[in-house]
Amino acid sequence: MDVGDVRLAYRAWGDAFGSPVVLLHGLGGSAARWEAAGTLLGQEWRVYALDLRGHGESDWPDDYDLELMAEDVVGFLDELELDRVGLVGHGMGGVVARLVAQEHSDRVERLVLVETPAPFPGDPGPAGRAEGPVDYDENAVPAVHDQLADPGPDAADHLGDIVSPTLIITGGPESAMEQHRQPDVAALVPDCRLITVPGGHRMHETRADQVAAHITEFFTS
Repeated sequence: MDVGDVRLAYRAWGDAFGSPVVLLHGLGGSAARWEAAGTLLGQEWRVYALDLRGHGESDWPDDYDLELMAEDVVGFLDELELDRVGLVGHGMGGVVARLVAQEHSDRVERLVLVETPAPFPGDPGPAGRAEGPVDYDENAVPAVHDQLADPGPDAADHLGDIVSPTLIITGGPESAMEQHRQPDVAALVPDCRLITVPGGHRMHETRADQVAAHITEFFTS
């Protein structure tokens, strides 16, 4: 699908007339990372998993930042004529989802942040060079990782702009991502709950059934 100046690839599961849910992957990932959870969520919803720019089968335009990715997501919703969606993001994708919810609150019915770096200066988790072939533009990694590590002095102030009910899912002590600021994020988002699914940073892959169940429960509560 052409969205602005990039072509974006996506996967879809579920009833074409079901309520829409959009899944966003983490840095260096792709829509394929959501395969297991997306299939399960497709039993209840119409699910779309997007390859963000520079990742997977989407264009690699050599122009990367989180705001551009958020604009891509909104353009994707426009192209599919999706008015309001459940928006779920993992890692970097959670930051992109958070930006969409802050800046386009009318487009996000409910928001789920899975193992998403907090908007405070700090370590967002590893971004090492992978061994062997990769399905992402390696130029995207340092640009986005630096932005995750230093999101700006007022980034946390905008958490109060999120009006969508929000669920934060953390991976517990097995995760390589810092966990101690997640309660602070939950406290700053007006309508937010925080849960832990032990299993580390990628528990949406290794414990897809549990993550999908929590998301479904949240969307139907």
